[in-house]
Order: sequence, then C-alpha cells, then structure tokens
Amino acid sequence: MSKPLFTSLLTFLMLLSLTVSAQKKKPADVYSKPFIISSMKKVADWQLANPVTINEKNENDWARAAFYTGVMATYRTTKDEKYLNQAINWSQSFNWKLAKRFRHADDHAKGQTYLEIYETKKDPKMIADIQVTFDSLILTQKPGREDWWWCDALFMAPPVLTRLYSATGEQKYLDFLNAMFWDSYDFLYDKEAHLFYRDKSYFNKKAPNGSKTFWARGNGWVMAGTARVLQYLPKDNPAYAKYVALLKEMAASMKAIQGEDGLWRPSLLDANEVPHPETSGSSFFCYAILWGINNGILDKAQYLPVAKKAWEGLNSYVTPEGKLQWVQPIGASPDKVTIDNFQEYGSGAYLLAASELYKLK
Repeated sequence: MSKPLFTSLLTFLMLLSLTVSAQKKKPADVYSKPFIISSMKKVADWQLANPVTINEKNENDWARAAFYTGVMATYRTTKDEKYLNQAINWSQSFNWKLAKRFRHADDHAKGQTYLEIYETKKDPKMIADIQVTFDSLILTQKPGREDWWWCDALFMAPPVLTRLYSATGEQKYLDFLNAMFWDSYDFLYDKEAHLFYRDKSYFNKKAPNGSKTFWARGNGWVMAGTARVLQYLPKDNPAYAKYVALLKEMAASMKAIQGEDGLWRPSLLDANEVPHPETSGSSFFCYAILWGINNGILDKAQYLPVAKKAWEGLNSYVTPEGKLQWVQPIGASPDKVTIDNFQEYGSGAYLLAASELYKLK
C-alpha cells in the first residue's frame, strides 16, 4: 500500500471513529430505556447516600416526602425491591404517622408514599393515621385559601386525597379535595398568565422587568400535584375536566417561556431576575408534561419536543455520581441558585420525570 493511500485510509478511520464516538454522545441516547433506568438508579442512590440533614426536622418533612415519591417511581420503573424497602423503612421511622402540624399540608405529603406502599402491601396500619387526620379535617373544614394558602400545598395534600379515595372508596375525600383545591385556585391563580402566585404577598409584587412575579418551583409543585391528582381521580368526577383544563393551560404557559437550554428560570416571567437554570421546578414541569402526554391530555406532537428539551437540559446537570445540580434551596420565592445546590425534592422531581419518560410510547 502506498504511503498517500495509507495516510488517507488512516484519516478516514480516525474520522469514522470520531463520528461513532460523537453519535454515542448524541442527546438521543438520553431517551433510551437503558439510559433512563441507569440515570434513575444513579440519582436515587446518590441522594439516598447523601441525605440533606435539615430535612430531618419536622417542618421540612415535605422535602424528603417529595423525594420519596421519586423513590417509589424508581421502584415501579426498575422493579428493584431495594427502593421499595427504602421507602418502607422511611415510613416506618414515623410509625406511619402523618402530621405533627395537624392542618399543615406540608406534613400531609408523606401520605403519598404511605398510600403507594399500601397498594402493594395492603396493611391497614399504613393508612390508618391518614384517615384519622383527614376525617378530622373534614369535620373542621376551613376554606382552601385558609388551609392551603400557598401554592406548594397543591402538591403536598391533594394527591394524598385521591389516593385515599382509591384505597377506601370514600367519596368524602374527593368532595373535600375539590372544595379545598378550587378555593385555593380561585385565590392564587392568575387567569391571564395561567400561573399561580406563591401566596397573597405576591399579588402586587413585580419582577425587575415589570412583569408579575411567578416562582418556578411553586408552579412546578402545582403542575406535578395536578397530574398526581388526575392519576387517581375518576374521569366521571364533576371536577375532572377542570383539572384537565388547568394542566393544559399551565403546560401552554410553560411551553411559551421555556429556556433555550430546555430549563426554566426561578422567576418565570423575568429570566434575568435570577439568570440561572433551576432544576427542581424544571423537573416537575417535565414530569407533568410527560404525564399529560402519556395519558392523552397533552398533544404529543406539540409537547414532546418541550419535554425532550427539558430532559436533555436536566441531564446536562446530573454529575457522573448522580447529583442533580442547580436546585434552588428551600425558600418561597425566585432566589439565587448555584450549580452546587442540591436538595431531595429536586432528585424526587427528576425521578418522577424519568419514570414518565420511560413509559413513553
């Protein structure tokens, strides 16, 4: 073989090798089922090995409770019993008790995991305290805007009530849910922006660019909570169509303001107020949109590109060890985020999104 021909062949082989290597790194790989399973295990395992110690305090149980919704999603997706056992051990550490703060929705969030374990184990003690808590709240009911006065509450408590109905067949839990949810909606929802204020302190608050202030994770809580309500709400329930309409309206808002990197900023209508990605809200949006696609509520042709772009963006901030970066710390407003920030609810939201992507057909 002549030297020029050998050189040309060598150059061709090198280019071919680089092309194959590049193809292996193409974003399309992040949609494969092996990648999704691997990433779920990696993120779940890292977070289990690196608990956020502040979440051990009762007032932040909700942060870990949100993570365990993702742990259960990992169990359902991977069929690995270790994740179910982790969730059981966590639940048993509370002796299956629900709320120290009786009326506070944050403390109700653990019930989502208790009830999901109950679906598998059918042990009545797992949901006994949930029933006692909500039976008492029904007897002393206040308006949604009083007990669920901040938008995060619409993730914490409502999905517990639909799962509780599914487990017991008791209509009163859905009646309570609908009365509470739609009163909070009337109080906090901006019908022009199709977004939720975090609480009443934001009704007249403006972002630096003059727009209304809407917090990404707060709206992520609502979208994810709405999807999780619909998951167990009977389609013949009088309020079913209202939840569907809400999910569609919020999805359209998210589509319109998605960042070029696929992620959303902490201040939804002013990307420059906190000019960094925020992965917990973005994960919840990705989850809710994928759930809507999988359940025939959101148009696949219109919304799958949104979800895929979000999924790619999220995975660009998962470290090789499984740490999800750019998670805004515990707070109540658009606030500073750094790449090193992580939190359990961020990992939980990522795992929920991954579980829905895995189901995509």
